[in-house]
Amino acid sequence: MKLGILLAVLAFEFLCIIVVGWYLNKQENKQDGFLLAGRSLNWQLLSITLALSILGTPHIYGMFEMAWFMGAASLWFGFGCSILLVVVCVFTGRWVRRLNVSSMPELMHMLFGEKMRLILPSVMIPIIWAVMTLELQGMGISFALMTGVTVEQGVYLGAILGVLYVCLSGLNQVVWLNIINAVIKYVGLAVATILLTKRLPLGWEGVSQYFIDQGQPWMLSIWGTPQILISFGMSTVIAILVNHSLGQQLMQPCMAAKNDRVVANSMWMAVIVNGMLAVFTIAMGLAAKSIPEFHALGPKMAAIAMLLEYLPNFAIALVLAAFFGSMLSGFSIIALVTSTLFTKDIFAYTSNKCMSPTEENRVARITIIVFCLLATIVAPILPPIVTAINWLFSWPAPIMVMCLIGLFWKRSTTAAITTMFAAWIVNMLWSFTSLPAAIGLEMLTTANVYATLSVSIVVGVLMTAFCEGKPGIFKLSEPALTQEKDEAAQA
Repeated sequence: MKLGILLAVLAFEFLCIIVVGWYLNKQENKQDGFLLAGRSLNWQLLSITLALSILGTPHIYGMFEMAWFMGAASLWFGFGCSILLVVVCVFTGRWVRRLNVSSMPELMHMLFGEKMRLILPSVMIPIIWAVMTLELQGMGISFALMTGVTVEQGVYLGAILGVLYVCLSGLNQVVWLNIINAVIKYVGLAVATILLTKRLPLGWEGVSQYFIDQGQPWMLSIWGTPQILISFGMSTVIAILVNHSLGQQLMQPCMAAKNDRVVANSMWMAVIVNGMLAVFTIAMGLAAKSIPEFHALGPKMAAIAMLLEYLPNFAIALVLAAFFGSMLSGFSIIALVTSTLFTKDIFAYTSNKCMSPTEENRVARITIIVFCLLATIVAPILPPIVTAINWLFSWPAPIMVMCLIGLFWKRSTTAAITTMFAAWIVNMLWSFTSLPAAIGLEMLTTANVYATLSVSIVVGVLMTAFCEGKPGIFKLSEPALTQEKDEAAQA
């Protein structure tokens, strides 16, 4: 299946990774150079990095699958990502950069005490690592569909490229590779859409007519059906905001910005670069389903098979490069984030050691390789991408709620710990027991975020109101705030 084209695309990606990584490698020994790019990102670099940090398997194979079953309503996933980037650039990203922290556990330590420095990474690392395995699963499926190799073999190849994408020079390498991939992505998808329009047997009008004839006109509407809108559309937007608004995956690039004004200036570019991919992938998924020869292949293979059949070789190469670039960018930033949490908040903190840049980089690299090796074992046996994502994205709900309370209202360690464990227990019960049916909410069985967010807000507000605590960080005077930041940094 177009093996020569695939090998050419892989060779191009490999060459870019090696050249960029080698060139930037000399800068990594700056303080925080590997993990935070020396806090030197301007708005152009930051905007592309933010946009591509949340692109990956869910935006490609996840979208192909969602479009197959939910139609245009799948765009709610893309809407959620665009809304998220506005929230990050206008609010949360600016807050963490202004506080000059290096990780979210460090921020929660500042808010609620040293217990948070170990509780949070202990929970966040497995969650983020699980998302990393989903990205790896997507790359494995890609290679399997287009070469005939097994998914396991595809996973190994994806892991090798993913490790190289970040391990040579860290965040700086990811940033510049993302710039290259962003250009390729939009050139490739624009060319593919134009050529696909000419090759569709009945054009896009024929695609629309297919779903009307099937008695599924709702597949062409972003509103879908009431059940899809409530159980998928709205819950997905909320889950994305809950998971990423104060999550390390997007906060780390913001922490690497020159200052908080750079974060604010990144908004428009980030939203534009991120938001358009969902439109292309959903349109391709719907088109593939409407054509009998591809419909027979099912949701995972139909869209890819259609592109391979209808597009000329140069366009196939561009589209594959766009897809692989998006998956590699998402995978690499997740690998770097996982490494940051382990290096700074577990290894350095528990050993009470002030590491030199060289030592920190060594630990970070080893951590990336180890977590990627573990991911290659799990990725081939994971559940469907969309099912897993909704469950994982619900875990950070109490972290976000308590972080907001600690920044703007009051800081109580007891309230924070109680809220987090209460929400996490409910998230487990919602997925692995009949709790939703028992309380008459069967239609929300997969919408864990409603349950975890509700519990987080109710328990967090009540516990904070009744427990003793310190004033919120942003209620402190400038000298007091500076002292809090210094104490957290020293710890």
